[in-house]
Amino acid sequence: MQKIESEINRLINIFQKDQLPDGSWDYPFETGIVTDCYMIILLRLLDKEDETLIHSLANRIIKKQRPNGSWSLFHDEGDGNLSATIEAYYALLFSGLMLEQNPKMQLAKTFIISQGGLHQANTFTKIMLAISGHYKWPENIQIPIEFILLPNSFLVNLFDVSVFCRANFVPILMLADYKYTINRSDTPDLSDLMEKRESKLDFSDDLNYRSIVNLIQEGIESLMSLPKEAREAALSKAEQYMMGRIEPDGTLLSYFSATFLMVFAMLARGYKKEHPIITHAIQGLKSMVCTIDGDNHVQYTTANVWNTTLISYALQEAGIGYQESVVQKANHYILSRQHTKLGDWAIHNSRALPGGWGFSHINTMNPDVDDTSAALRAFRSAAQNNHTYLQSWKLGIQWIISMQNRDGGWPAFERNVNNHFLTWLPIEEAEDILIDPSSADLTGRTLHFLGETTTLKKDHPIMKQGINWLLDHQENAGYWPGRWGIYYLYGTWAAITGMVSAGVNIKHPAIQKALRWILTIQNKDGGWGESCRSDIKKQYIPLTTSTRTHTAWALDALIAASKRVTPEIRKGIDFLTSNNEQEDWVHHYSNGKGMAGAFYIHYHSYDLIWPLLTLSHYQKKFG
Repeated sequence: MQKIESEINRLINIFQKDQLPDGSWDYPFETGIVTDCYMIILLRLLDKEDETLIHSLANRIIKKQRPNGSWSLFHDEGDGNLSATIEAYYALLFSGLMLEQNPKMQLAKTFIISQGGLHQANTFTKIMLAISGHYKWPENIQIPIEFILLPNSFLVNLFDVSVFCRANFVPILMLADYKYTINRSDTPDLSDLMEKRESKLDFSDDLNYRSIVNLIQEGIESLMSLPKEAREAALSKAEQYMMGRIEPDGTLLSYFSATFLMVFAMLARGYKKEHPIITHAIQGLKSMVCTIDGDNHVQYTTANVWNTTLISYALQEAGIGYQESVVQKANHYILSRQHTKLGDWAIHNSRALPGGWGFSHINTMNPDVDDTSAALRAFRSAAQNNHTYLQSWKLGIQWIISMQNRDGGWPAFERNVNNHFLTWLPIEEAEDILIDPSSADLTGRTLHFLGETTTLKKDHPIMKQGINWLLDHQENAGYWPGRWGIYYLYGTWAAITGMVSAGVNIKHPAIQKALRWILTIQNKDGGWGESCRSDIKKQYIPLTTSTRTHTAWALDALIAASKRVTPEIRKGIDFLTSNNEQEDWVHHYSNGKGMAGAFYIHYHSYDLIWPLLTLSHYQKKFG
């Protein structure tokens, strides 16, 4: 127990040292090099001279290049990632720090051509290239801008799309309608990366895709008699949609990609580069710059609220009282970030009052279930003793409960946004981006919150429906996939701990099957590790080395569902207490996901938070 106590104290001391004066923690939300590339391209295309930032971003990109000339999304991705390499190649040329003749650039060029060139890039990369004049927009837009005018009662409509997709999709539809290209004579020449045949943003001939496009077009035709007027009405509505969702910092719902697209959509609408909306948006993106290993990195968003809610809860689980300064300051910050106005979530949940929390300190209108339950966990004790926190607590619980889907599970952002018809659209990993279905991690973590911190009875229909959703969605191997973490270990940890907290007996066959799977994949060193490739292949792929985050998740599940300390638990605890200074690529390996095969996250806080929670749970139960 001495090693456990020592490690717990070490982690507590780190958090006490790293807390900001406002009570929050701002550990980086690191997303590889893609946002760095796009920031360079954005600043160059808009004639924004910020050479210090551009050169720092370019230096970071250069350092991330692999020996074969490529860039990757995560360490063990394979030969490399074509789209990321195209984006890095373009950004470095545009930065002025690297010339095409540089041997490293020649290696990148060779890799791009060997993988099929620009034509094989993902959709978002092609859109960026079309905006900057390196790729052709389609001659006939298959999903017209008028799609935005379809009412919410129509079988397929804008608010059937997830809020994350919608924030990107609206400016994309505008840009595609205008076929907008920003013309600059000094844009790097990428023509030699194009296949000899003409390429353009092409659409699938798949029958399912044709079906949904035909449905959309039929709906538009039935509603509109004057095409020109309908088009302008749709463009105006799209503009209003974006304007109504600009956060105080100038970004569109705090998402980098959506803000990037919004800037060019506004230019397409006739706004000047110097317009306050555009300059404010750019400043908002710059405000998300952080420093990692001496270089600047543009975060996709900031994770202050998420970090702070988890850390406050972890500290309290480790024995730090809610009245102690570090927790008081954190909870005061969390309380200040509760949302008070309606957002898009209210469209499918009109009876609920605001009361949730968002992921970023920037968010004021886009709360999510996971951040809300994390915030409420953090000030449970404060709510029992302080009327202000109690009022906030009640609003938050009401909001979480109201967000339960009809199928019994919980989504991230919006209730019942699960129209699988939309996944027929030819977009990579459509289920990750287009819809917001119930998921094992959200459902498990919500059940854990309700079971551990509220008075909701274990046999309440809300609990039973959530449990039944998890039981119905366990995969044959015994695991559950996670939506926001990597991947099966994350989903299975959330499902097991959620069901146990909701009153499911640890001897239940589903829990026992999941536990057996966890035990079969434990590494010889006592830890666990899972590759991001699991997310792409949709089957468990080991990382071949253990990580502190994966080990903490696996162990926490075992601890929750065990009555005694097993040899496997003991080995896992020994790994966590003996490997607290992992370096190199293991320390930087992605532990979160945004979209399979395109967007992965390294939470710099995770190797601290989850081990602290797991060791504290072990100490509470077996100490």
